[in-house]
Amino acid sequence: MDPRLLEILVCPVSKAPLVYQRDKQELQCKASRLAYPVRDGIPVMLEEEARTLSDEECEALK
Repeated sequence: MDPRLLEILVCPVSKAPLVYQRDKQELQCKASRLAYPVRDGIPVMLEEEARTLSDEECEALK
């Protein structure tokens, strides 16, 4: 994931910053409790494609 891209991407639901989880290939948002998949290096920033984060995952985010 390009660090410059991460600087400008925000959650489409909450407009909050995203955290890239390399091992899960996801962009996670603590504010909206959603995780957006990254497929073939391309973030899929659609709410209907996102999964809901668990309480533990939210607590682990910065």
